Amino acid sequence: MALQEQLDRFKKQQEKCQSTLTSIAKSRPSKSSLTQKTVAVAPSPSTSARTPAPAVKFSNDTERLQHINSIRKAPAGAQIKRVIDLLLETRQAFTPEQINDHCYVDMNSNKAVFDSLRNNPKVHYDGKRFSYKSKHDLKDKSQLLVLIRKFPEGIAVIDLKDAYPNVMDDLQALKTVGQIWLLSNFDSQEDIAYPNDPRMVIKVDDDLKQLFRGIELPRDMLDIEKDLQKNGMKPATNTAKRRAAAQVQGISTKQKAKKKKHEISKRTKLTNAHLPELFKNLGS
Repeated sequence: MALQEQLDRFKKQQEKCQSTLTSIAKSRPSKSSLTQKTVAVAPSPSTSARTPAPAVKFSNDTERLQHINSIRKAPAGAQIKRVIDLLLETRQAFTPEQINDHCYVDMNSNKAVFDSLRNNPKVHYDGKRFSYKSKHDLKDKSQLLVLIRKFPEGIAVIDLKDAYPNVMDDLQALKTVGQIWLLSNFDSQEDIAYPNDPRMVIKVDDDLKQLFRGIELPRDMLDIEKDLQKNGMKPATNTAKRRAAAQVQGISTKQKAKKKKHEISKRTKLTNAHLPELFKNLGS
């Protein structure tokens, strides 16, 4: 009896599955409709003849991204120098976002770089923009000359080099026309700019001139260098070293003896007797 119930249940499941398959088959479109639909949608010969659209190419920006990443991972000092170089070369004021666009230093994400630049003596920060700050605020050659005339004892050229882009050219131009002097300091080997104002007349007493001219300098350069060193000055030459090098190379430091000038005398063999003017100083 239990077996018969199981068979009846199995038959009902089969009938249910059969009805489900029949409903699915009715819902599918026929082959003819598919053919018609395919024909209707089929592209025209002119459309199929067109060349396929080129594939989209993505730009390879890997190298630039690696460069930016290396800058932002560099030490804070290297990033600060990069920003200062940008400000020095352009002489413009930049916001942190503009600095990031120009030299890829993200100051907003690096507090150490931001604070260091804000407190740097070579950088001016107005609360919004960063700009380069030179030691002397100069704009042109006339302002440069006015500043140099304020320092009769001289002003170091290194303090003027970053005043504005072509300041070194203006220094040479002022020197050429005689408005300033550019002299080197033997101790630091740095150039010093001195004013040469024609309105400043310097009068030297005759006694001082005679005293200066009456000083007898040693004849040997070694003695001159020793005297300079005794007075706290550094000689520009090193005669002892130069002479030692000359001896090693077999070069004599002694001056060559001057050749004796031959004069015509009575014992000279006269070969140009037809030129009597050559022998007019001879005695009879």
